[in-house]
Amino acid sequence: MANTEILFSVKAQRGDTLRCKGWKQETILRMLENNMENAEIPELLVIYGGNGKCARNWESYHAIVQSLKELEDNETLVVQSGMPVAIFKTHKLAPRVVMATTNIMKATWETFYDLQDKNLTMFANYTAAPWEYIGTQGVIQGTFETLSAIAIKRFDNDLVGRIYLTAGAGGMGGNQSWAMKMHGGVAIIVDADERVIQRRIDKNYMDIMVHSFDEARKIAEEHAAAKKPLSIGVVGNAAEIFWEAYEKGFQPDIVSEMCPCHDPISYIPSGYTGEQADEYRARDRKAYLADARASMQKQLRAMIAFSKKGVEVFEYGTSIRKECMDAGMSSEEAKQIPGFVSEYIRPLFCEGRGPFRWICTSGEASDLARLDDLALEICAGDPLVERWIKLARKNLPIEALPARICYMGFGQRKRFGLAVNDLIKKDEVKGPVAFSRDNLDSGSIVNPTFESENMLDGGDLISDWPYLNGLLNCAAGCDLIAIQANYSMGEAVHTGVTMIADGTEEADLRLEASLTVDSGIGVIRHAQAGYQTAKDVCSGRGKLTTDSIKVPLWWEPADKVTFGPSGMPPR
Repeated sequence: MANTEILFSVKAQRGDTLRCKGWKQETILRMLENNMENAEIPELLVIYGGNGKCARNWESYHAIVQSLKELEDNETLVVQSGMPVAIFKTHKLAPRVVMATTNIMKATWETFYDLQDKNLTMFANYTAAPWEYIGTQGVIQGTFETLSAIAIKRFDNDLVGRIYLTAGAGGMGGNQSWAMKMHGGVAIIVDADERVIQRRIDKNYMDIMVHSFDEARKIAEEHAAAKKPLSIGVVGNAAEIFWEAYEKGFQPDIVSEMCPCHDPISYIPSGYTGEQADEYRARDRKAYLADARASMQKQLRAMIAFSKKGVEVFEYGTSIRKECMDAGMSSEEAKQIPGFVSEYIRPLFCEGRGPFRWICTSGEASDLARLDDLALEICAGDPLVERWIKLARKNLPIEALPARICYMGFGQRKRFGLAVNDLIKKDEVKGPVAFSRDNLDSGSIVNPTFESENMLDGGDLISDWPYLNGLLNCAAGCDLIAIQANYSMGEAVHTGVTMIADGTEEADLRLEASLTVDSGIGVIRHAQAGYQTAKDVCSGRGKLTTDSIKVPLWWEPADKVTFGPSGMPPR
C-alpha cells in the first residue's frame, strides 16, 4: 500500500513559482492538484463521494495538466466528462476552463455504468470534477448550521451533552464529527469500511474507533453525561447497527446518515467489509446493486422507526429516499423523514447564503489567518459568519492548501472578494486566492429530493435555474464554469464555478460581476417562488446588504397580479 500511495501521490504546488503562462491557469492547476492531495482513492482519481473523479483516466489527467501549462491568456480549455477535448482562442475575459460532466439523456445508473465502461463519461459528484474540493471541511459548515437549526427547534439552542447517531465517514460524511463536537455534543458515526474510519482519525476528524455498538454507546453516554464532546467511529453496517441501536432501546437525540447512497455502487451492503465489497462489486455489479439497495431500505426503515419514537431524523442529501423508492419502496413510506434543505436550510438560501469557500494557493497558513480576519471585518455584526469563523479557525485542521468555507450571502461575497484582491495588490496576502462554492448553493442546482424539494411555488423539477447560473457566470467572466448532472442519477443538474483574485484590475472586474450573479440568481429563484426574505433581498431590504437586484417592472408586485390562462399578466 505504501508504494501505491507514493506512486499516485499528488501534492499541490505552493509558493510563487509559476509553471503556467498566467496566474489564473496556475491557480486552476493548483486547484486540480489540491483535489488530488485530498483524494480518498488517488490511484483511481476518486476524490470523494464514493466515485466522484477529477479526471476520466490518468491519460486525461496528464493531458489536462499539460494543457493548463500551455494555455494562453486568451484561450479556453474545454473538458468533457474529465477529458480535455479542445483549446479554443476566445478572449482575455472569457473563462479559462469550461466543462460539462455526467450529462446523460434518459439517465439511469445502469446506463451510466455502461457509458463509463466505454470510457465516455465519469462520475462528477459535486466538487470533484470541477476541481473545487477542499477536503472534509468543504461540507462541515452545512452540517454545523443544520445542527444549529435542530438545536433551536428541539433543544433550546443547545446541543451540549446531546448524542448524534449517524453513518458514513467518507470524504463528505467525515465532517459530521467536528460539526457535532463544535456544538459540544457527541457523534457516533457508523461505517462498514474500517479503512475509511482510520483515514478520518489520521486527519484528526475523528477521535476513536470501536468495533461494536455496545462499546460506542457506553463511551458516548459517559461523555454526554459529562458534557465532553467526542466523536466515535463504529466499524459496522448502518443497516445493521441502526436496527441494533433501536432494538436495544437506545435513544439518540438526532439521527441521520451520509453514506454514498447517491452512488449505490459505492454503498457497502450488509455483511461485507470494505475489502470484500471491493471484490464483490468488481465480480458482479448487477447483484451488488441489488444488495446495496436492499440494505439501504433496511437502513431507511430503521431511521423511520427512530423518527416515530420522537427522535429528530432527516435525510442529509444522500438520496437514500430516492434510491429506496427506485428499488420499490413507496414514496409515502420513504418520505416519512424530511430532507434537510426544506426542513432547515432554505431560509439561508433566500439570503443568497450557501457554502462559499476560498483557497489560499500560496500554501501559506498566514494567508488563511489574514482572510479569516478580513471575513470578520467585512461581515461584522453578522452572527452566523462571526460565530463560524471563530469556531473554524480554532478547531479545524488544515487539509492540503489552506482553505475556509463560510456561509456568506448576497452582497457579502462580492465585498469580500474585492477586498481580498486588494490585499493581494498590497502584498498583505502572498498568493492568488480561488473562490468557489459547493453546488449546494442558493441558485446553482435543481434536485427535487434534495435542494429543490418542496419549493413554495411547486417548482421542484424546474431545471432552468442552474443553467441560468452557468450562463450568468460565464457572461460575468468567471475563471472556470462547469455544468453537471449526476448527483441523484437522472434527477439533478448543477453548476460548479471558480473565480480568482490575483491582485489585478482584471480580477476586480471579474469578481465584482461573478460574485454578484452567482448567488444573485439564487435569490431571484427564491423570490420568484414567493419567499418573502428573498423578495426583501432583491429590493435592497435584506439583513446582509443594501445591494439590490433589478427585476422586470411587472414582477415585483406579482403576488397582486391576476394571471390569465396563457400565464401572462393582463395588459
